[in-house]
Amino acid sequence: MRPRYDFSKAKVNPYAKKLKKQITIRLDEDTLAYFKQLADDAEIPYQTLINFYLRECARAKKRPSMRWKAA
Repeated sequence: MRPRYDFSKAKVNPYAKKLKKQITIRLDEDTLAYFKQLADDAEIPYQTLINFYLRECARAKKRPSMRWKAA
């Protein structure tokens, strides 16, 4: 970095806490195809759509209904 840059008056990024975190997730092919089709219809990236949906679920505190079958 060049010595003439002065960051002494720099401010902390107020949006840094809201940045997204990259993860790896495994989804069924049909689930992914469903979200990709919805995203195409809405003209937004499918990853953004999945994030919107998961955020909505988290805000509403939705819980999945799961019933495990005994082996």
